[in-house]
Amino acid sequence: MTVSMTVPILPSDIRVADFDALHDDLPAWRGVIESLAAEHSTEPVVQMSSGTVLVALLGRTLALKLYPPFLRDHFAFESAMLARVGGRLQVPTPLLLQTGEREGWPWLLMSQLSGEPLTAVWPTLNESAKCALLSTLGALAAEVHALPVGDMNRHAPLWADFLAAQRAGCHGRQQRTGLPPHLLQQLDSFVEGDVPEGQDVILTGEYTPMNLLASQGRLCGMFDFGDGLVGPREYDWLGPMVFLAAGHAERCRAFMDGSGVAFGPEQRLPLLRLLLLHRYSSLRMQIAMPGWQQAPSFEALAALIWP
Repeated sequence: MTVSMTVPILPSDIRVADFDALHDDLPAWRGVIESLAAEHSTEPVVQMSSGTVLVALLGRTLALKLYPPFLRDHFAFESAMLARVGGRLQVPTPLLLQTGEREGWPWLLMSQLSGEPLTAVWPTLNESAKCALLSTLGALAAEVHALPVGDMNRHAPLWADFLAAQRAGCHGRQQRTGLPPHLLQQLDSFVEGDVPEGQDVILTGEYTPMNLLASQGRLCGMFDFGDGLVGPREYDWLGPMVFLAAGHAERCRAFMDGSGVAFGPEQRLPLLRLLLLHRYSSLRMQIAMPGWQQAPSFEALAALIWP
């Protein structure tokens, strides 16, 4: 494989803002990803503009992920998760093939999945197909939650520490991401309330349409586990319940039926607090229902999301 440019040196002390700029400038990291890819494949390299880290597809069978040093914990969790679930779930996940490090930047090589992004497929489905897919998604989440946690704890922060950090930064994050002012005024006291509690499970955080693949209206792949955690299962309900089912009672019921868990009105407020404390919480981007911003209170908003 011919490298298109001189391979740059990867800075070991890169800051978040500088990495974000690098990520969005595909030509700037073309050389380094091609150099790394050439060690494993002679197939063409296709850089991906989405995602949190540097990702490239090598032909039609392999995918390569390169993580900045400050996301080493994401690399560690994803590597362990891929090894844990590969070939063991009803829905395919990438198979971990190799890991390594380039100038302090960890990388992993994995198999590539087939299928269309659910973001593109979802609008084409009728309501019955959407509910069927949500039921499958609920069953998939339950399948992962039933896996032994094992040593995954050592790759993730303690749940209590994670919540404390999220509460401390919640107001600033919600202000930056456009929470309506009248809800922002109620935020600090609201998020101090109870959140879901229960047995620790492996949380992928990725039951969202951006990280799912579908074919002929059915799930056929799930990927991207770098921002996983260990904590109560409800955290993983948030993606499907706001991106795909918000405001639709039948869709919510289909997901919960698939997961094998009953969902009642008393769970709404704890779940909404967890949504506000989510690692990537941005209600403006996540709640897939029009008019939610007009809800006068978080109590009213929770009833709208989960009717």
